Amino acid sequence: MIKTLIFDFGDVFIDLDKEGAMKNALDLFEIKTLPEELVAINNLYEQGLLSTEEFVAFYLDNFPKLSEKELITAWNYILIDFPVKRLHFIKNLAKEKTYKLILLSNTNELHINWVKNNISFYEEFKNCFDVFYLSHEIKLRKPETTIFEFLLKENHLKAEECLFIDDTKENTDAAASLGIHIWNNNPKTEDIMDLFTIKKELF
Repeated sequence: MIKTLIFDFGDVFIDLDKEGAMKNALDLFEIKTLPEELVAINNLYEQGLLSTEEFVAFYLDNFPKLSEKELITAWNYILIDFPVKRLHFIKNLAKEKTYKLILLSNTNELHINWVKNNISFYEEFKNCFDVFYLSHEIKLRKPETTIFEFLLKENHLKAEECLFIDDTKENTDAAASLGIHIWNNNPKTEDIMDLFTIKKELF
């Protein structure tokens, strides 16, 4: 029996343009592929192991032609829109109080600041959750199993009573390895609002 719903944020609630953001970054940096060093820096930043100042300084050192504003705009390019219908969905779930609601997101400071400044109902959305975990605040990042072990322990949860929804297969695979039920949603064809239809066998 599912007692706890654990949600990703990007491409579950807020729409992302991952492909467009990557193309924009490669064009801006005048490179063909993203070097492993940049991927590692991005991951460290997302895990809160680099400050925003250190992160921006690294990019400015490596791409001196660009301004800080250009870099931050490119970094936030991935963020598109948060359809209000999904706010209503999570608000209704919170009102019903049938499930413990947890958000578990790989999110960095620049991205969450963009959300706060551009999504007028962000605080309303955040308040729907019993617990709200952002990777840069808890210094843990998906798909490492340690983040799920932390979540289960901190909230005294049984894995088999939890359902985790995330659009990235690596992340759902990690959760499933601990016995957590999963839905690896496809943001192009599925919507979080269809949760109870698509995963009806769990409810």
